[in-house]
Amino acid sequence: MERFLQSVNNVIWGIPMLALIVGAGIYITAKTGFAQLSLFPQAAKTFFGRLREKNTGGTTAYRAMCTALAATVGTGNIAGVAGAICLGGPGSVFWMWICGLIGMATKFAEATLAIRYRSKNADGEYMGGPMYMISMGLNKRFLPLAYVYCFFGVVAAFGVGNATQVNAVIGGINGVVTALGGTKSRILDLAIGFALCIIVALVLFGGASRIGSVTESLVPFAAVFYILLCIGVLVVRAEQIVPAFEQIVTGAFSPKSVTGGMLGSAFIAMRIGASRGVFTNEAGMGTASIAHSAARVEHPCQQGLMGIMEVFIDTIVICTMTALVILCSGVSIPYSIDSGVDLALEAFSHVYGPWICIPLAVCLCAFAIATIFGWGLYGIRCAQFLFGPNVWNVFSFLQTATVMLGALLGTGTVWLLAESVNGLMAIPNLTALLFLTPELKRLTDEFRRSMHKNMA
Repeated sequence: MERFLQSVNNVIWGIPMLALIVGAGIYITAKTGFAQLSLFPQAAKTFFGRLREKNTGGTTAYRAMCTALAATVGTGNIAGVAGAICLGGPGSVFWMWICGLIGMATKFAEATLAIRYRSKNADGEYMGGPMYMISMGLNKRFLPLAYVYCFFGVVAAFGVGNATQVNAVIGGINGVVTALGGTKSRILDLAIGFALCIIVALVLFGGASRIGSVTESLVPFAAVFYILLCIGVLVVRAEQIVPAFEQIVTGAFSPKSVTGGMLGSAFIAMRIGASRGVFTNEAGMGTASIAHSAARVEHPCQQGLMGIMEVFIDTIVICTMTALVILCSGVSIPYSIDSGVDLALEAFSHVYGPWICIPLAVCLCAFAIATIFGWGLYGIRCAQFLFGPNVWNVFSFLQTATVMLGALLGTGTVWLLAESVNGLMAIPNLTALLFLTPELKRLTDEFRRSMHKNMA
């Protein structure tokens, strides 16, 4: 079964899909006048302004972004980057940057159009996302795509957004136990699963506002804590930073010169870097727009700015930090073998010592738990679109039950299935983005005019 799913996954996440995602991003970039670059100063200014913003009710632009980041920033920023370097060489990081730059435009489009096409439920909460872009912005003949997207979203929420994340939490805690001289046990796994069940239930049953409130606190803590750990490595290995950047740039076009001939294809470096880049920031998947749609903003493009910052933080900042830690640490990189999180842990331990596995486990657990909350919201919104507004408690119960199953079962098959479905979500979303690009351009031009008017 796993071999079959792996074959399907390789097809779904093959060159055509990557070309579609990257091509759509380039098209959006051109149509919006390179919004990710021209509007980046305003995005950064708005982001830091939101940090000081007091919540006077509703979902703020910053809180909506944190909810989106909760599902985006995760173990992939550590294990995914490490695996990319192993399989594609340091040059793969360069292509992750390129995809991140393009993805900033895609997320800008997703967040902006999520505000443009959204509706209020009976509780006064805004709901949006690709399914609403399709149903409200496109012709009725496209409506089946909205239902297809939501079906894929529900399935992915139980896999990528739940079972595999629980497995990551258990793996992180077991790693600490082993490092401290203890042994793994089934009883410990059950205890962890039960504790996570309670945490997830308390948050999901509290509604969208509680999910936003928790992620608003959890995501910045996990991200800042991890970045500080990375900075510590870079301070100790400061003399290796410039050579590390040289390896990244040179390896993008001549992997042999960096990997000693073990990896010799620039195309492989590009393919691995592009695929991991798309995986980490999820630009093109459309899921983040579900969270962004709840934001309280005056103009849709104001939330689009948060989409730009979301990818910047995820790919340009956090993924780059992970890559520099690995390349500057002095550890031997096992090229052609996807060692994933083990290589990252070895890099940190090489500089700090074995004790670092404890704070790293805290980061991994925080990232994974935040992902469960973020994807919980995505799954619920997709289920509500399919079955009506009253499914919140039912879906929350099923998500909570899946946490326990994730603690008991191996997640290899679940991960492959959910990963494939997650990729299929890009097709309806990108269809909506491409057809709605003229409206996006209109909104972007309107926003630029208002900016210039306010500056005058």
